[in-house]
Amino acid sequence: MRVGFLFWPFTPNLVRELAADAERYGYDLIGIADTPGNAMDPWVAATMVAQATQNVRIALCVSNLTSRHPAVSAAAIASLDLLAPGRAILGIGAGHSGTRNLGIRGSGASELADGADFIRTLLGGKPATWRSGQAHLPWVRQPSPVFLAGSGPRALAAAGHSADGVFINYGLLAENVERSENAVREAAAKAGRARSDIEIWHMAALDCSLEGTVSRQRVGAILAFMAAGYVLGGDLTARGVPTNLHPAIRELQSRYSTRPGKADADLVDELGLFDYLSSRFAVYGTPEMCRHQLSAARAAGVEQIMFSVSLAADPLETVTLFGERVLPALR
Repeated sequence: MRVGFLFWPFTPNLVRELAADAERYGYDLIGIADTPGNAMDPWVAATMVAQATQNVRIALCVSNLTSRHPAVSAAAIASLDLLAPGRAILGIGAGHSGTRNLGIRGSGASELADGADFIRTLLGGKPATWRSGQAHLPWVRQPSPVFLAGSGPRALAAAGHSADGVFINYGLLAENVERSENAVREAAAKAGRARSDIEIWHMAALDCSLEGTVSRQRVGAILAFMAAGYVLGGDLTARGVPTNLHPAIRELQSRYSTRPGKADADLVDELGLFDYLSSRFAVYGTPEMCRHQLSAARAAGVEQIMFSVSLAADPLETVTLFGERVLPALR
């Protein structure tokens, strides 16, 4: 099982310490979130990580097509590859806090597919047209992989059709893994691509602590952010939510914040959603609890997992403790 983590780069010191831990404990992938208003610029953070590491892959996890022109993102990931050859990944998503906090629109699935095609063409050294303008990056040495982030069927299909990889944010239960991966595979097959053409990573929240109750109290905030913000939008039945939970999920969606904190964690508890959302979207608690939950995810078919530690009670403690006590059991 391959394991990575993503985080909001709150401070330069946090970036340096998490980069050191990623290298020290042998994480496979480290991701930096693009979330204006919540943290520092992700490309500055990614550059710091590239200069501080030798082995771990580095992903923008994820940016979008509207707050940053896709040609600008293509140039940025190609520049990062010059610092970390063969280790840079550009993740693109519809936009959530990264667009909402700026008051601009996100992207639909067809635009995501078009954006991935455009960026991949540029990274291949060819000129490409986006909207009414043409861009060209003749200095690119090698193409970096372009991943799409998806939770709904259309976004997952866009990844299968047009991307090098996909960050699936749909859930860790067996039925979630099967449904989401099938959406990617079916779209890939229709596009004449093989399953091996698309690298699949499943996403989840992580909060690992020696005090399990601390993780329990904190992880609800990111569960609200993931579930209400983008994973469970639209048709809840199509998103795999049991019918009896639909009213509570709808209320969560109407009351949660894009800058999650204690209020969101309390809201998840108030609505009686913690057990369901945590089993689907999180690994949390003591190292022993995390090992047990990760074993369940592995049995459900998860082969590569990308953890968000942005809102863990202590992101650095989580990454360190998980690296010391949980990763060795997977290797």
